[in-house]
Amino acid sequence: MGDPLVLLAPVGIPLLGVAVTALLRTRPRACEALGFVSVAATLIAAIALIRRAIDGGPAALVVFGGWPQAIGIAFAARLPGPALVVVASIIALAVALYGHADIGPRRRRRGYDAMSLAMLAAVNGAFLTTDLFNLYVWFELALLAALGLITIDRREAQIGGAIRYAAFGMVGATAVLAGIGIIYGVAGTLDLETLATQLGSGPPSVAVAAAGTLLLCGFALKSGLFPFHAWLPASYASAPLPAAAAFAGLLTKMGFYALLVIVAGVFGGIGATTAVSPPLLTTIGVMAAATMILCALSALAQSDIRRILGYQVVAQVGYMAAGLAIGTRDGVAGAVFYMVHSMILQANLFLGAGAIRRATGSWDLTRAGGMTRSNPLFAFLFAVPILSLAGIPPLSGFWAKLLVIRAAFDGGSAWIAAAALVAAMLTIVSMATIWSEACWKSLSGRRVRKVPGAMLAGMAVLSAVTLAIGLMPEPLLRIARLSADALGGTGS
Repeated sequence: MGDPLVLLAPVGIPLLGVAVTALLRTRPRACEALGFVSVAATLIAAIALIRRAIDGGPAALVVFGGWPQAIGIAFAARLPGPALVVVASIIALAVALYGHADIGPRRRRRGYDAMSLAMLAAVNGAFLTTDLFNLYVWFELALLAALGLITIDRREAQIGGAIRYAAFGMVGATAVLAGIGIIYGVAGTLDLETLATQLGSGPPSVAVAAAGTLLLCGFALKSGLFPFHAWLPASYASAPLPAAAAFAGLLTKMGFYALLVIVAGVFGGIGATTAVSPPLLTTIGVMAAATMILCALSALAQSDIRRILGYQVVAQVGYMAAGLAIGTRDGVAGAVFYMVHSMILQANLFLGAGAIRRATGSWDLTRAGGMTRSNPLFAFLFAVPILSLAGIPPLSGFWAKLLVIRAAFDGGSAWIAAAALVAAMLTIVSMATIWSEACWKSLSGRRVRKVPGAMLAGMAVLSAVTLAIGLMPEPLLRIARLSADALGGTGS
């Protein structure tokens, strides 16, 4: 398969699936089957792409429309993008398996499969694009798909959640678009590689600083960093569970990926070589520390499992931002490693929450229980992400936290490491509460139903990946370091 097809496939396949499933929406079984085939084909294409990205050759690049690179819109196989496309496709596959037991014909007739594939295409497009404006466009497509999924049942609570989601999304989009406009006025291009050359080593200016601030605020809002985080947990509680799992695994990480590319790739955030990057990195560090601690504390105050996990989704973005704020190669590598681990882990936790609701009839931990005795296989599959989020070795969460905390100490940012350690202790308490209430505690007076096999299959895919990363972290660590090199301009 040639470079153009390899690069287009992770976006083109799900977009083709969108068109066909939209036409077949009156036939829900056909939509489900076609959606699954589209996701599986996207995963195969994504694996081919990551192999192309790490084979040691020059990065594959395709510029559309015959324009030169600095002018035309392009896709490139530059890390960490291809690795994140693989992870996004794995999550989509697990959600599709799980959805067989959770998404009924009514939702499929309303376009669930088409909107899910549209979101996957948008996420993959954002991970592969080399153009800043095109990155913004993919964000907006993902927003539209997310709004459709949130409101698919047309309930009052869902409409309220969608209004909040749209309002904050538009505020973030406005800030991003204003920043993009200023950068284009300064540099005359929106190609990320060209911008890195012009802005990463150029003299400081008020315009560049203003653009950096606007982009930071816009993408921090989309990724949920403090103080822009309060709206996100409610959105997870509004969406259908498989969609919420996809949101947790993909959308906030999409926002952080944009922040990573802008700060580390464009503004020289690795090594802090420009006048813009030191204050930018300090600001991100403060936001990261506050996000980790405040959201971990907020999770402890909740009893609805979706809200607990919603706050934990945001808290984990704080760890990624902490790695970025350190401003070193090891810090950025830790952020990339943490992002991959977190995408898989948090999607799996939301799938587990839906299984608990299915078995016990409640989202409220005080009314849940008995899962270990009634569903031992579920208990094992759910224990993997629970223990990993708590940072228990040798699971992936242990290595992810270790990389970020070690990079913080080595990079002279002990205060970031201290905040990460405090948040880690709070997370252990939060995860212990979920496990003891939902799994160990007996559920008196009510029967605990069996979790459907399709739900277990979806969780098994993600739990297996978490175990694989924990037991064999070296391949992902190599990809994370190559990603840091690529973002810093020393890689391919």
